[in-house]
Amino acid sequence: MSELWSWTAAEQAAGIAAGQITSVEATESALTRMDAVNPAINAVVDTLHEDAMAAARTADATLRKTGPLGPLHGVPVTVKINVDYGGRATTNGVVAYKDLIAPEDGSVVRNLKGSGAVIIGRTNTPCYSMRGFTSNDLHGHTYNPHDRAITPGGSSGGAGAATAAGIGAMGHGNDIGGSVRHPAFCNGIYGLRPTTGVVPAYNPSQLAERFIVSQMAAVQGPLARSMEDIRLAMLALQAPDPRDIWQFPAGDMFAPVGHKPCRVALHAETDESEVHPEVSAAIRQAGDMLSDAGYEVVETAPPSLWEAMEFWLLALGNEMRAGLGLLMEANGDWKMKQAYKVLVDGIEKVEDRDGFLKMYAVRSALLRKWQLFLEDYPLVLTAVTWTRPMPDDHDVSEGLDPEWFRRATAPMSGTPTLGLPGLTVPVGSQPGKPLGVQLLAGRNQDRRLMEAGFVLERAIGKIAPVTPAA
Repeated sequence: MSELWSWTAAEQAAGIAAGQITSVEATESALTRMDAVNPAINAVVDTLHEDAMAAARTADATLRKTGPLGPLHGVPVTVKINVDYGGRATTNGVVAYKDLIAPEDGSVVRNLKGSGAVIIGRTNTPCYSMRGFTSNDLHGHTYNPHDRAITPGGSSGGAGAATAAGIGAMGHGNDIGGSVRHPAFCNGIYGLRPTTGVVPAYNPSQLAERFIVSQMAAVQGPLARSMEDIRLAMLALQAPDPRDIWQFPAGDMFAPVGHKPCRVALHAETDESEVHPEVSAAIRQAGDMLSDAGYEVVETAPPSLWEAMEFWLLALGNEMRAGLGLLMEANGDWKMKQAYKVLVDGIEKVEDRDGFLKMYAVRSALLRKWQLFLEDYPLVLTAVTWTRPMPDDHDVSEGLDPEWFRRATAPMSGTPTLGLPGLTVPVGSQPGKPLGVQLLAGRNQDRRLMEAGFVLERAIGKIAPVTPAA
């Protein structure tokens, strides 16, 4: 049973439910894998060996008595260290929060446990989870298992690296500007940013309510090595939690998918940013795969991703100036402070009531453009970033051009303030050279993303875990 760690979540769940394997066996295998490879990548920064084995024994006992609790029953998974796990510190990569003990489980942990999943560890994030690169002064540096010279992405870089390396069948992340889709891209796996409100996200330890831009833009989502694992994870994560004020019932959004091809807008080049030719080639390759499966793929530009990015910078940047940015200045490490400077430098200041109201009215106009476009083209196939995965810590490198950086990352960061879902698919990825493409859809149209993701997965083939260099 030593290779159980390499099984997908779907394979493990089916094997456990059928009595072919036990959760204890799957969990022991996952913990052995974590012990073997995590020292090389530092993806899991809070290991839960005792809790995990206790949960696995409980999962096996429950299965014998009543059957599986949910779609991930007995399956070893990881969660990000910025969500509450009762009795442990929700550090969010911040030294000042090393003793911020969660009084009880937050929505994510509660729902995963409620589905029968076994949480084997908690994954690293940059300080305050607000960089696309993963290191902090409390937990240290997370490395990409494909290549230590390139970033594992962020802010869910620990989740991306762990999942790609076979530490848990699925990793949890959250996304306000690409923090699920970017690590998936950088680690050559799948990552879903669902529609805002599908997954509850309450954390009892939170020091204050988040401001409105973050509430409307941030989501919780899974990273995995298969599309079926993404689907099963969403069935678990979407369970209702009345503590979350934004959640709405997802209905059958993540039921087993059919095959319903639609029109796809292929957007492989742009004059809004430099474009790496390998990124463009991967998008075109994905377009051919969808076309072969019956999708009508049309090369046409969607509404400006840079225009959406400018609004993201304006809205989130000003919100951070009023709250999170002040905490970053007080408690952040030097990399976080430098990244925050890159984010807000040169961004117009909105300092009064009228300015805020006028700014946020722009969101309606932008979203209307996208909704009208998505009526004609229900899916957009484009980049996650217009560049390949960047060198590690590139956002704090000497001589960084902030304008180039913002434009390169616009495809992943522009859409969250509009509430649109997005899916990273590892088209063009290979061991040692991770890559991928992004699919975008309208709000509550996550099912279209799932259907297309499954089509692309069939063309790509199975994604095997990567063993990092020692």
